[in-house]
Amino acid sequence: MRLIGEAGTRLVEIEAAEGAAGNISVFLGWDTDLSAHFPNEQPYTLPEAVPELAGKIFLVTGSGRRLREIGRDPEANLGALRILPGGESATLHTSERCLFERPTSEFNSHLAVHRAMIARDNLNFHAVIHAQPLYLTYLSHIPRYQDTRYLNRHILRWQPETLVHLPRGVAFLPFLLPGSPELMDATVSSMEADYRVVLWAKHGVMARSDQSVKRAADRIEYAETGARYEYLNLTNHGLADGLTEDELRRIAAKFGVKQEYF
Repeated sequence: MRLIGEAGTRLVEIEAAEGAAGNISVFLGWDTDLSAHFPNEQPYTLPEAVPELAGKIFLVTGSGRRLREIGRDPEANLGALRILPGGESATLHTSERCLFERPTSEFNSHLAVHRAMIARDNLNFHAVIHAQPLYLTYLSHIPRYQDTRYLNRHILRWQPETLVHLPRGVAFLPFLLPGSPELMDATVSSMEADYRVVLWAKHGVMARSDQSVKRAADRIEYAETGARYEYLNLTNHGLADGLTEDELRRIAAKFGVKQEYF
Protein backbone atom coordinates (compact mmCIF):
# COMPACT_ATOMS: atom_id res chain seq x y z
CA MET A 1 0.00 0.00 0.00
CA ARG A 2 2.91 2.33 0.68
CA LEU A 3 4.33 1.69 -2.78
CA ILE A 4 0.94 2.28 -4.39
CA GLY A 5 0.86 5.61 -2.56
CA GLU A 6 4.34 6.52 -3.76
CA ALA A 7 3.42 5.62 -7.35
CA GLY A 8 0.27 7.72 -7.13
CA THR A 9 2.19 10.69 -5.76
CA ARG A 10 4.74 10.50 -8.56
CA LEU A 11 2.03 10.36 -11.22
CA VAL A 12 0.52 13.53 -9.79
CA GLU A 13 3.94 15.20 -9.76
CA ILE A 14 4.35 14.61 -13.51
CA GLU A 15 0.83 15.94 -14.19
CA ALA A 16 -0.59 12.53 -15.08
CA ALA A 17 -3.45 12.41 -12.57
CA GLU A 18 -5.45 15.61 -12.24
CA GLY A 19 -8.34 15.60 -9.76
CA ALA A 20 -9.68 12.09 -9.39
CA ALA A 21 -8.20 10.94 -12.71
CA GLY A 22 -6.14 7.77 -12.70
CA ASN A 23 -6.48 4.44 -10.96
CA ILE A 24 -4.28 1.60 -9.77
CA SER A 25 -4.82 -2.09 -9.10
CA VAL A 26 -2.42 -4.74 -7.85
CA PHE A 27 -2.83 -8.52 -8.00
CA LEU A 28 -1.53 -10.49 -5.01
CA GLY A 29 -1.09 -14.14 -5.85
CA TRP A 30 -0.69 -15.21 -2.23
CA ASP A 31 -3.22 -15.38 0.57
CA THR A 32 -3.15 -12.70 3.25
CA ASP A 33 -5.24 -11.63 6.22
CA LEU A 34 -7.15 -8.50 5.20
CA SER A 35 -8.90 -7.86 8.50
CA ALA A 36 -6.21 -5.66 10.07
CA HIS A 37 -6.48 -3.02 7.33
CA PHE A 38 -9.89 -3.74 5.78
CA PRO A 39 -12.29 -5.17 8.40
CA ASN A 40 -15.54 -4.30 6.60
CA GLU A 41 -17.03 -6.55 3.93
CA GLN A 42 -19.63 -6.12 1.20
CA PRO A 43 -20.58 -8.04 -1.96
CA TYR A 44 -19.27 -6.93 -5.34
CA THR A 45 -20.25 -8.23 -8.77
CA LEU A 46 -17.24 -8.56 -11.04
CA PRO A 47 -17.33 -6.97 -14.52
CA GLU A 48 -16.46 -10.36 -16.02
CA ALA A 49 -16.22 -13.90 -14.67
CA VAL A 50 -12.71 -14.99 -13.70
CA PRO A 51 -13.14 -18.50 -12.21
CA GLU A 52 -9.44 -19.26 -12.47
CA LEU A 53 -8.72 -16.41 -10.03
CA ALA A 54 -11.02 -17.66 -7.27
CA GLY A 55 -9.53 -16.91 -3.85
CA LYS A 56 -7.07 -14.36 -5.23
CA ILE A 57 -6.79 -10.78 -3.97
CA PHE A 58 -6.64 -7.42 -5.74
CA LEU A 59 -5.84 -4.11 -4.11
CA VAL A 60 -7.67 -1.40 -6.03
CA THR A 61 -8.28 2.34 -5.81
CA GLY A 62 -11.78 3.52 -5.04
CA SER A 63 -13.96 5.29 -7.58
CA GLY A 64 -13.59 9.05 -7.35
CA ARG A 65 -10.51 8.92 -5.14
CA ARG A 66 -7.42 11.02 -5.82
CA LEU A 67 -4.08 9.30 -6.40
CA ARG A 68 -2.33 12.07 -4.46
CA GLU A 69 -4.22 11.09 -1.30
CA ILE A 70 -3.38 7.36 -1.25
CA GLY A 71 0.00 7.87 0.41
CA ARG A 72 -1.50 9.94 3.22
CA ASP A 73 -4.23 7.41 4.03
CA PRO A 74 -4.08 4.16 2.05
CA GLU A 75 -6.94 2.47 3.89
CA ALA A 76 -9.34 5.33 3.12
CA ASN A 77 -8.62 5.25 -0.62
CA LEU A 78 -7.95 1.57 -1.36
CA GLY A 79 -10.02 -1.55 -1.07
CA ALA A 80 -9.23 -5.24 -1.36
CA LEU A 81 -11.24 -7.58 -3.56
CA ARG A 82 -11.15 -11.31 -2.82
CA ILE A 83 -12.56 -13.33 -5.72
CA LEU A 84 -15.22 -15.83 -4.63
CA PRO A 85 -15.58 -19.41 -5.92
CA GLY A 86 -16.98 -19.43 -9.44
CA GLY A 87 -15.30 -16.11 -10.21
CA GLU A 88 -18.47 -14.12 -10.90
CA SER A 89 -18.40 -12.07 -7.71
CA ALA A 90 -16.04 -10.95 -4.98
CA THR A 91 -16.01 -9.64 -1.45
CA LEU A 92 -14.96 -6.00 -1.25
CA HIS A 93 -12.99 -5.42 1.94
CA THR A 94 -12.78 -1.82 3.13
CA SER A 95 -11.63 0.10 6.20
CA GLU A 96 -13.61 2.07 8.75
CA ARG A 97 -12.33 5.23 7.02
CA CYS A 98 -13.39 4.17 3.50
CA LEU A 99 -14.20 7.18 1.29
CA PHE A 100 -15.73 5.40 -1.72
CA GLU A 101 -18.67 3.17 -2.55
CA ARG A 102 -17.15 0.95 -5.24
CA PRO A 103 -13.84 0.27 -6.99
CA THR A 104 -12.72 2.38 -9.93
CA SER A 105 -15.00 2.35 -12.96
CA GLU A 106 -12.03 1.27 -15.10
CA PHE A 107 -11.72 -2.01 -13.17
CA ASN A 108 -13.09 -3.99 -16.12
CA SER A 109 -9.98 -3.15 -18.17
CA HIS A 110 -7.73 -3.68 -15.16
CA LEU A 111 -9.21 -7.11 -14.42
CA ALA A 112 -9.07 -8.21 -18.07
CA VAL A 113 -5.38 -7.25 -18.37
CA HIS A 114 -4.56 -8.93 -15.05
CA ARG A 115 -6.37 -12.09 -16.11
CA ALA A 116 -4.62 -12.32 -19.48
CA MET A 117 -1.12 -11.68 -18.14
CA ILE A 118 -1.49 -13.90 -15.08
CA ALA A 119 -2.63 -16.80 -17.27
CA ARG A 120 0.05 -16.24 -19.92
CA ASP A 121 3.03 -15.79 -17.59
CA ASN A 122 1.85 -17.67 -14.46
CA LEU A 123 2.33 -14.55 -12.36
CA ASN A 124 2.27 -14.21 -8.59
CA PHE A 125 2.19 -10.39 -8.72
CA HIS A 126 0.95 -7.89 -11.27
CA ALA A 127 0.33 -4.13 -11.19
CA VAL A 128 -1.81 -2.09 -13.60
CA ILE A 129 -2.07 1.71 -13.72
CA HIS A 130 -4.30 4.03 -15.68
CA ALA A 131 -3.17 7.66 -15.80
CA GLN A 132 -3.69 10.73 -17.98
CA PRO A 133 -0.22 12.16 -18.72
CA LEU A 134 -0.49 15.59 -20.30
CA TYR A 135 1.92 15.34 -23.24
CA LEU A 136 1.16 11.80 -24.36
CA THR A 137 -2.54 12.55 -24.27
CA TYR A 138 -2.01 15.78 -26.21
CA LEU A 139 -0.04 14.00 -28.94
CA SER A 140 -2.87 11.49 -29.26
CA HIS A 141 -5.09 14.35 -30.49
CA ILE A 142 -2.76 15.03 -33.46
CA PRO A 143 -3.63 12.86 -36.49
CA ARG A 144 -0.09 11.94 -37.52
CA TYR A 145 0.68 10.59 -34.02
CA GLN A 146 -2.36 8.31 -34.17
CA ASP A 147 -0.20 5.50 -35.48
CA THR A 148 1.90 3.20 -33.31
CA ARG A 149 5.00 3.24 -35.51
CA TYR A 150 5.00 7.00 -36.11
CA LEU A 151 4.36 7.69 -32.43
CA ASN A 152 7.23 5.52 -31.26
CA ARG A 153 9.74 6.76 -33.81
CA HIS A 154 9.14 10.24 -32.42
CA ILE A 155 8.92 9.70 -28.66
CA LEU A 156 11.70 7.10 -28.34
CA ARG A 157 14.33 9.27 -30.01
CA TRP A 158 15.07 11.81 -27.30
CA GLN A 159 16.91 9.95 -24.54
CA PRO A 160 18.87 6.66 -24.58
CA GLU A 161 17.04 5.42 -21.48
CA THR A 162 13.64 5.55 -23.16
CA LEU A 163 14.46 2.89 -25.75
CA VAL A 164 16.14 0.72 -23.10
CA HIS A 165 13.17 0.79 -20.74
CA LEU A 166 10.47 0.73 -23.42
CA PRO A 167 11.93 -1.47 -26.18
CA ARG A 168 8.45 -2.37 -27.45
CA GLY A 169 7.41 1.25 -27.23
CA VAL A 170 3.83 2.41 -26.69
CA ALA A 171 0.80 0.87 -28.40
CA PHE A 172 -1.68 3.36 -29.83
CA LEU A 173 -5.43 2.72 -29.66
CA PRO A 174 -7.99 4.94 -31.40
CA PHE A 175 -10.60 6.57 -29.22
CA LEU A 176 -12.91 4.07 -27.52
CA LEU A 177 -15.43 4.89 -24.83
CA PRO A 178 -13.93 4.84 -21.32
CA GLY A 179 -14.97 1.73 -19.43
CA SER A 180 -16.33 0.05 -22.57
CA PRO A 181 -15.87 -3.62 -23.52
CA GLU A 182 -14.25 -2.46 -26.76
CA LEU A 183 -11.56 -0.53 -24.87
CA MET A 184 -11.03 -3.49 -22.55
CA ASP A 185 -10.59 -5.97 -25.42
CA ALA A 186 -8.27 -3.70 -27.41
CA THR A 187 -6.10 -3.04 -24.36
CA VAL A 188 -5.77 -6.74 -23.59
CA SER A 189 -4.77 -7.45 -27.20
CA SER A 190 -2.03 -4.81 -27.02
CA MET A 191 -0.72 -6.13 -23.71
CA GLU A 192 -0.70 -9.67 -25.10
CA ALA A 193 1.47 -8.32 -27.93
CA ASP A 194 4.04 -7.41 -25.24
CA TYR A 195 3.39 -3.68 -25.04
CA ARG A 196 3.84 -2.53 -21.45
CA VAL A 197 2.23 0.87 -22.08
CA VAL A 198 -0.92 1.47 -24.14
CA LEU A 199 -2.01 4.96 -25.18
CA TRP A 200 -5.78 5.40 -25.21
CA ALA A 201 -6.42 8.19 -27.74
CA LYS A 202 -7.71 11.40 -26.16
CA HIS A 203 -7.95 9.71 -22.76
CA GLY A 204 -4.65 8.59 -21.25
CA VAL A 205 -2.54 5.47 -20.84
CA MET A 206 -2.54 2.07 -19.20
CA ALA A 207 0.72 0.52 -18.04
CA ARG A 208 1.60 -2.78 -16.42
CA SER A 209 4.45 -4.45 -14.55
CA ASP A 210 4.93 -7.90 -13.04
CA GLN A 211 7.75 -6.58 -10.83
CA SER A 212 6.35 -3.60 -8.89
CA VAL A 213 3.70 -0.93 -9.02
CA LYS A 214 6.43 1.72 -9.14
CA ARG A 215 7.92 0.03 -12.22
CA ALA A 216 4.56 0.47 -13.97
CA ALA A 217 4.59 4.15 -12.97
CA ASP A 218 8.18 4.46 -14.23
CA ARG A 219 7.11 3.22 -17.65
CA ILE A 220 4.48 5.93 -17.84
CA GLU A 221 7.08 8.51 -16.83
CA TYR A 222 9.59 7.35 -19.46
CA ALA A 223 6.95 7.51 -22.20
CA GLU A 224 5.65 10.86 -20.98
CA THR A 225 9.17 12.33 -20.94
CA GLY A 226 9.62 11.33 -24.57
CA ALA A 227 6.28 12.91 -25.41
CA ARG A 228 7.28 16.09 -23.60
CA TYR A 229 10.48 16.36 -25.66
CA GLU A 230 8.40 15.84 -28.78
CA TYR A 231 5.98 18.58 -27.72
CA LEU A 232 8.88 20.95 -27.02
CA ASN A 233 10.24 20.27 -30.48
CA LEU A 234 6.84 20.93 -32.06
CA THR A 235 6.66 24.29 -30.33
CA ASN A 236 10.24 25.09 -31.37
CA HIS A 237 9.62 24.60 -35.10
CA GLY A 238 11.20 21.12 -35.11
CA LEU A 239 14.74 22.46 -34.73
CA ALA A 240 16.05 19.31 -32.99
CA ASP A 241 16.44 15.91 -34.62
CA GLY A 242 16.84 13.79 -31.51
CA LEU A 243 19.08 10.75 -31.53
CA THR A 244 19.85 9.52 -35.03
CA GLU A 245 18.73 6.09 -36.19
CA ASP A 246 22.34 4.92 -36.14
CA GLU A 247 22.78 6.17 -32.56
CA LEU A 248 19.58 4.43 -31.49
CA ARG A 249 20.64 1.16 -33.13
CA ARG A 250 24.01 1.38 -31.35
CA ILE A 251 22.23 1.93 -28.03
CA ALA A 252 20.01 -1.08 -28.71
CA ALA A 253 23.02 -3.24 -29.56
CA LYS A 254 24.92 -2.10 -26.47
CA PHE A 255 22.09 -2.98 -24.07
CA GLY A 256 20.73 -6.00 -25.91
CA VAL A 257 17.46 -4.29 -26.77
CA LYS A 258 15.27 -5.85 -29.45
CA GLN A 259 13.39 -3.04 -31.15
CA GLU A 260 11.59 -2.57 -34.45
CA TYR A 261 11.42 1.20 -34.99
CA PHE A 262 14.93 2.26 -36.07
